[in-house]
Amino acid sequence: MLITAGNKRPNMATPVTVIRLPKGPDPNSRGFDPTSARFIALCRTSIPTSAACDADPELLPTEQHARSVLRESFLRCLLSMANKKIQFHMYERVKVEATFRASDIDVLNFQVSDLHTPIGVQKEALIRCQDVISFTFDA
Repeated sequence: MLITAGNKRPNMATPVTVIRLPKGPDPNSRGFDPTSARFIALCRTSIPTSAACDADPELLPTEQHARSVLRESFLRCLLSMANKKIQFHMYERVKVEATFRASDIDVLNFQVSDLHTPIGVQKEALIRCQDVISFTFDA
């Protein structure tokens, strides 16, 4: 605590929470073992192909093209959502509204501001994507 001259209030530093991530498997802590259950669950590199493509390999290029078009559309949608009011429709018929800020690289979480929920307003929040059924916004 810093005490200033006179009868002024002491100037205290604001505490900051530090999140410690677990160390990776290598000595330089550069990542997790790609064969670990956690890595496989959280960082899947791709979605398996459909059963039709397994049966007919000639359909694989068509499916890959369709996936790339859908991925590009989704990424463009995320870009157009930036700094806009978004209505999230979640499980149990819960609807919340927030200003969309960003998504993590794996699209597991949305970072939002001014989250309006049935029980109050949260200035900053993360919304888990698996909790969202759909979202809408005005373009």
